[in-house]
Amino acid sequence: MLNADLFAAQGRARGAAIVALHGCSGPAPARDDSWARQLAAAGHAVLLPDSFGSRGLGSQCSARTRLVTPAGVRRHDALTALRWLADRPGTPPGGLVLMGWSDGGNTVLNAGRASPDLPAGLIRGLIAFYPICRGLAETKDWAPAAPLMILMGEPEENSAAVAACHALADKLPGKVTLVTYAGAHHEFDVPEAPGRTKIVKGKHGLLTPVGGISSASVNSAAREDAGRRVSAFIAGLP
Repeated sequence: MLNADLFAAQGRARGAAIVALHGCSGPAPARDDSWARQLAAAGHAVLLPDSFGSRGLGSQCSARTRLVTPAGVRRHDALTALRWLADRPGTPPGGLVLMGWSDGGNTVLNAGRASPDLPAGLIRGLIAFYPICRGLAETKDWAPAAPLMILMGEPEENSAAVAACHALADKLPGKVTLVTYAGAHHEFDVPEAPGRTKIVKGKHGLLTPVGGISSASVNSAAREDAGRRVSAFIAGLP
């Protein structure tokens, strides 16, 4: 049984419903719920499935071996959540938006890949926050099943990871839109709050939260701009 939180659209649903996927630390209400409330206020139903807690797992950020992976179990969870929300009474027709952060962003890239087992018309748009794009530009048969927007910080120490996403956007113009924020870091869109844990530079050069989500990388200007861009991207989907 996949547990999930549902944020109903405020008033009449006025836009595509959204499934939003947490990062490697698991559900992070400071960020995930903040986005869900913002999107619900704009008329979108938002479903937040919990791939880790549903299986009795905590944070996977430091796990050497992850059994719940973006290309495996999490992809299945994402598609299951999309189908459930699509079939829910009151969900607008025409496809849903799949978005996610970090490990959830990686899941977006896997679940949103054009493939024979992806139901036609299920996904209308894809939004990935700071995913790992490494190798995708070199994968001949990788393409998104719907318009994809990637948002990520562009700090100097993370240039290789950002370059991979640039290569993907360059390879698929019109299908992939990349938005980068100079000087911003991983998890730049976390709302500011005291008492959060610090982050360390980890695998692949990414900044990884220790013990939970962090405010050390917060960039208010980038977060606010991302909010505007996400709204405009969803509104402009065909």
